[in-house]
Amino acid sequence: MTEPLRILAVTNLWPEEGSYRGIFVERQVTAVRALGHQVDVEVVAQSRGKLDYVSAAPRVRARVKDGGYDLVHIHYGLAALAARGIGRTPRVLSLYGSDINAPKQRMATKLGWSGTAARIYVSQRLADTAGDPAGHVVANGVDFDLFTPGDRRAVRQEYDLPETDPVVLFGGDPKRPVKGYDVYADVLAELRRRGVPVRELVLSAPGQPATELVRKYDAADVLLFTSREGSEGSPTVVKEATAMGLPVVSVDVGDVTEVLRRVHPSAVVPFPKHEDPAHSRRQLVSTLADRTIDVLMQRVRADGRESCAWLDERRVAERIVEIYRKVLAG
Repeated sequence: MTEPLRILAVTNLWPEEGSYRGIFVERQVTAVRALGHQVDVEVVAQSRGKLDYVSAAPRVRARVKDGGYDLVHIHYGLAALAARGIGRTPRVLSLYGSDINAPKQRMATKLGWSGTAARIYVSQRLADTAGDPAGHVVANGVDFDLFTPGDRRAVRQEYDLPETDPVVLFGGDPKRPVKGYDVYADVLAELRRRGVPVRELVLSAPGQPATELVRKYDAADVLLFTSREGSEGSPTVVKEATAMGLPVVSVDVGDVTEVLRRVHPSAVVPFPKHEDPAHSRRQLVSTLADRTIDVLMQRVRADGRESCAWLDERRVAERIVEIYRKVLAG
């Protein structure tokens, strides 16, 4: 029997004060712990401010020195700056999206990743953007025990949603421009113009429990995902929707193409490449409306729970630990 590992997770993505920031990191840590390994967490920046990316380095070094860890797993590129100079303890770095997609953040990320023993990307597209053929690709996982389909009819009644009107779920916070609520709203307006009486439902809400997310997935007929181009690494809500059997219509961001390739009904819409941005936007809205109607007309739940079983967070945690073992063996 292999010995359990001692791991220090260093991250600037962690739920604090009831927020959902970095919930996918917390879930991965929890899943690795469930496999019998010890994972301690050091949160940098966040409530301490951006200067902590640099000033946290002595704190992290001291913790590594005192903790006797087998390795350090850094979650998000900017946090790598705080974990430099920790001696011979191997470092694994997970990259999640804007730490590679945003040019300025990518520069800071590459300053911090020098000497890392392994890099993990949440999508192949992200690894390609980073120009890192040696990187591992492991998508964020989903808690399949939590995100399990329930009594859809009862949930719709509780939300006062009639059976006859299709419900289109927005998978983000409307106040965050990067999530593209303006595009979502325009698609709903286009659907109504075409005579489809769609209802709006927003997934995000301050302080709501995870069980409420499950209820909203149950209540909806389709998830319409409209994030900005280049803004996502591996969107969690798309994978949660597949686990719930909810059809998805999404713009082509992150790894949604890989996730939805075998999920029916669902659709991925590429961003139009037209010289006139206004024309491209109209085309995007029209095509998203077309694909949403295609999905709604089928009146069935998607088969994503079966075809995306590889996204179960327990399987993902096992792959992460395999990478740890390879690093330590090397």
